[in-house]
Amino acid sequence: MLRVCDTNKPCLHLVYEMWDSMIFNMKKVIYDHEGKLPSDFSSFFHVIHRILLARWTKHSTPLHCLAHSLNPRYYSDKWLQEKEGRMPPHMDGDVSTQRMKCFRRLFPNPDERAIVDDEFADFSLKSGPFGDPDAILNSYDREPRKWWACYGSRAPLLQRLAFKVLGQPTSSSCSERNWSTYSFVHSFRRNKLTPKRAEDLVFVHNNLRLLSRNTSQYYDEKTKMWDIGGDEFGSMEDVGILEFANLSLDEPELESVLFDEDISQFIET
Repeated sequence: MLRVCDTNKPCLHLVYEMWDSMIFNMKKVIYDHEGKLPSDFSSFFHVIHRILLARWTKHSTPLHCLAHSLNPRYYSDKWLQEKEGRMPPHMDGDVSTQRMKCFRRLFPNPDERAIVDDEFADFSLKSGPFGDPDAILNSYDREPRKWWACYGSRAPLLQRLAFKVLGQPTSSSCSERNWSTYSFVHSFRRNKLTPKRAEDLVFVHNNLRLLSRNTSQYYDEKTKMWDIGGDEFGSMEDVGILEFANLSLDEPELESVLFDEDISQFIET
C-alpha cells in the first residue's frame, strides 16, 4: 500500500480495493500458517484485523469511495469473478453512502445532482450510453481516465468529475521530496544563497536525477541508488539492498563557486 501510494501517479481510485485485498491476503497467510479453515477463529488475526480497520477508519475519506465508484474496472464481469464475494461499488452499502455524501457536497444544486444520479445509474448498470459493447469490453483493461474519455461524453457532469477524481495522486511525497532537496541545498552552511540560485540548484539536482534514469549506468545499479523506487510505481523486483547516495554539494569546486559569489556580493555592498 505504501509503495503504490507514495508516487505521483493517479492512484486514488485503487486505494479502497487494495485495502480490502490486503486484509483478505493477510487473513489467508495467517490462516494457512496456523492451519485453520476460513470459518475458524484466529486470535492473532483478530488483533491484526482490529488494527487495520482502526487505521483505515482513521484515514479513509468519502473521496476514496467516490474514486472507487468511478473506476469502470470494478464493474466488469472479469474483475467480479476473480474472487468470491466481490460486488460492484453501487451494490456496496458503505461505498454508496460515502459516494452520495460526495455528490451532495460537489453538486449542491438539486437539479444538477439529479442529472448526476441518472448518469451514475446508467454507468453502474451499463445502460444507456454505457451499454456500448466496446465500453463493456474495455472496462477491465483500459486506464480509467482513457475509458471515460472514450465512452463518457454523453454523461458530461460525471465525466468531468471522473477526470478530476481519477487523476488524483494519494500523497504529497513528490512535493515533499522537492522541498527536502531545497532544504538540502539551502542549508545552515549555505544560508547566504539567493533564492534564485537556490532554485536553480534544486532544478539542476532534480533534473540530473531524472536524466540519470535514461543512462545505461542507471540500469547497471551504479546510480540507481538515487531512487529507492522513483516517483513511478513499478515493482519491487531487483531493488536489492537499499543504499544512501552521497549527494553532498560540499565538493571543493562547487564550494569555491558558491563562496566566491558570496564574497563578491559582500565586497560590492
